[in-house]
Amino acid sequence: MKKLLAFGAFVALLAVTGCQEKKEVSKDVVSFDEVLTTRRSVRSYDASKKISEAEVRELLTATQEAPSWANQQPTKYYVAISPDKVAAVQDMVGGNKDRIKEAPVLIVSTFERGKSGFFQGNQTNEVGDGWGAYDNGLSNCYLILKARAMGFDTLIMGMRDTDALRKLFNIPDNETVMAAIALGYRAGEPTRPERRPLDDIAKFY
Repeated sequence: MKKLLAFGAFVALLAVTGCQEKKEVSKDVVSFDEVLTTRRSVRSYDASKKISEAEVRELLTATQEAPSWANQQPTKYYVAISPDKVAAVQDMVGGNKDRIKEAPVLIVSTFERGKSGFFQGNQTNEVGDGWGAYDNGLSNCYLILKARAMGFDTLIMGMRDTDALRKLFNIPDNETVMAAIALGYRAGEPTRPERRPLDDIAKFY
């Protein structure tokens, strides 16, 4: 009887320990609302923190879940992660250079023209390749939200030297260069800009 009681106590202890471990793990899980509300366009990065290629691969794998026109998946990414390539891209982002100088990874986002918005080679509606840009934006949205969920920060930059980036990464002529995206860890807490009232952007009928 004593042996049975001792065994029962041991099993109960294991169960309690298991529950505690699960609770501790769950503390690290970031809710989707937290991802949305803590994401910022970060313009100052922590030079002491690096990001591995494996982490960037995990991040970009998440972007493949983004929807696209007829699943055309027109978005492509060119990743500067080696010091020489990062330094080269830093010189191609105009006035943002000083803001992203400590970011360990810089990503160039493009989309293939003639895919989204087309059927059998013909433009489906008046938007045309605008759908490629739309799909690229969806993919980039997944990128910046997944980055935040992983504890990273980003800055999407529209100022960039397209020709220089195209040459640096050997980007094909049939791809439109959209944004350069800085990836790293925030050096401080950026402020949250005010958002417009919901009724300014949404109409209910």
